[in-house]
Amino acid sequence: MRIRLDIAYDGTHFRGWARQPGLRTVQETLEAALGRVLGGEPRLVVAGRTDAGVHATGQVAHVDLDDAQRERVRAGRARGGQGEDAVSALATRLTGVVGAYSDVVVTRTLEAPAGFDARFSAVWRRYAYRIADAVAGYDPLERHRTTTVRARLDAEVMDAAARSLIGLHDFAAYCKPREEATTIRTLLEFDWHRDEQGVLVANVKADAFCHSMVRALVGACVAVGEGRLGRDDIVEIRDSRERVPEVKVLAARGLTLTEVGYPADDLLEQRAEQTRARRALP
Repeated sequence: MRIRLDIAYDGTHFRGWARQPGLRTVQETLEAALGRVLGGEPRLVVAGRTDAGVHATGQVAHVDLDDAQRERVRAGRARGGQGEDAVSALATRLTGVVGAYSDVVVTRTLEAPAGFDARFSAVWRRYAYRIADAVAGYDPLERHRTTTVRARLDAEVMDAAARSLIGLHDFAAYCKPREEATTIRTLLEFDWHRDEQGVLVANVKADAFCHSMVRALVGACVAVGEGRLGRDDIVEIRDSRERVPEVKVLAARGLTLTEVGYPADDLLEQRAEQTRARRALP
């Protein structure tokens, strides 16, 4: 049995998603909770590994259960809320383990359809990045999910610059390199707006992201919004495929994984096979 888990967390006090010896991570916390509920040593596969300090409201993972664990899921039916089936009740049981006021919560559990892989079946991921500039001002209640920039940023210019980067490209200039990992990505959406409080919010959607890509793209737009770079400059930087000091990787606290998209159930396995193939520019 494969179970899909929808997950939200405040990344402030986590050292990222991935399990690391001696460090508190989202994966380690949830796997420990699953182990208490189901027994054994469950291992999660996640849609996107977030860095230390990055948050999520729409993270997705899956876990494969052996026969004994499957029976413990079914045995827990009575512990769920009224109307919950055994798999749905698993989310409630996990909340009971991590605590009602934990900084991580499993918002939903369901039996995954055939061919579903949380990582490889994903068609796209969406992130939001929040910046409080001189227009919005500093709100201490939002400090864990908003980055502060003291300058007054030009939202209209930043939005135009962001949109100019959309498409299938090699984003090596906006990624931290990893050995043998491709930096070719399809940036599907990238735009900026101000919310009701005047906070600048970036919407960034791509088929996948390489390491630190969103925070570097946001840093490039801030340089444009401050007038240190022009719109054409960030396109030229992208096409150079070389990292430059003018583009800063902004703080993790402003970044939230908000959504992961998947195809129709009958296309899940096909999508997973396509994703495993190495990307290349035409």
